[in-house]
Formats: sequence, C-alpha cells, structure tokens
Amino acid sequence: MNASLVQTYRAFAYNNAWCNHRLLTACAALTQAEFEARRTSFFPSLQATLNHIYIVDLFYIDALEGGWLGPAAWNTDVPYPQLSELTAAQRSMDERLVAVCDKLDDAALNTVVRVNRGNRVQTERCDRLLMHLFQHQIHHRGHAHAMLSGTQVKPPQLDEFFSVAEAPLRAEEFAALGWSEATVWGK
Repeated sequence: MNASLVQTYRAFAYNNAWCNHRLLTACAALTQAEFEARRTSFFPSLQATLNHIYIVDLFYIDALEGGWLGPAAWNTDVPYPQLSELTAAQRSMDERLVAVCDKLDDAALNTVVRVNRGNRVQTERCDRLLMHLFQHQIHHRGHAHAMLSGTQVKPPQLDEFFSVAEAPLRAEEFAALGWSEATVWGK
C-alpha cells in the first residue's frame, strides 16, 4: 500500500490500541489496591486515569460513528473499577476506533463530525477530531506510565511507532491482538 494520509490515521489507530494493550497488560501485574492507590498526576490513580481514557474514547468514538451519546459518557468517573473489566472495555473501544479508521478515505477525513456537548453541538472535521483523540490518549497514557514507574512493575515502552526493524519484537503482541504487520500496513 502506498503511504497516504488515510494510512497514517489507520496506523495511529492501531498504534493507539497496541499502546493501550501494552500498558493495561503491565498494569495486570498490580494488585487491586495498587491499581486504586493514590498517586501524583492529573488524575489521582491509575484506575482513575485509565478509566478517563476509556470515557473520553467512548465520547469521541461514538461521535465519529455518528452517535449522539454526548455527556452521558461521563455518567460515572470510574465505570470499570476492576482492571480486567476495564481492559476488555478498552480493547472493544480500540477495536471500534480501528474500524472507524479502516473505513476512512480522503473524502471521509474531510467530513464534519457533530459532537453532542449537551448544551451545544460542536462541529469538527473528522481528521482534526481524530488527531485530538490520539493526542488525548498519548497525554494520559504518559501520566499512567509515570504512575506505573512508581510501582514494582516496569512500565512498557510506549514511545516507538512501529519501526520496521522491530516487527519481530512486537509479533507476539500483535498476534494476541489478532493482527499482523499486513493488518496495520495494508494487504
């Protein structure tokens, strides 16, 4: 597949899911008490931070799919108190985002997405909304990464973007996600 802007958004969606997978897998070595423990960051715990990522994904991915969920996404600050439940929910959310990006073409990137803000409707071009969502994920995963470094669990590397030379190093994780390099980069 030739490099294109559409392929870049697809790759970002897959990278986003892979990073979430790596981070949540590392967190699985924590006890529930460690997961909930008060820590210094934007949100007060790994539990709160990772649930926030999920909630914001729910809000924006619903809008990208044409839904109207809006502020109802924030009905609770911690919809998934247990890491195992959150991991399953986040994986499902990541799959939805990948599906949105797999359907993109140049025209779709330029379509306007309507976002239900409760008291108003935000309109944003699809490409800009996706960039906002990816940046949000990166920002808060960084917080979680820093908090995880304050535990006995070694934080996973999250700062690389699918280097060709490192494909063998991620093959097992890709297999766990049901992917291959061809899945991410095109057949």
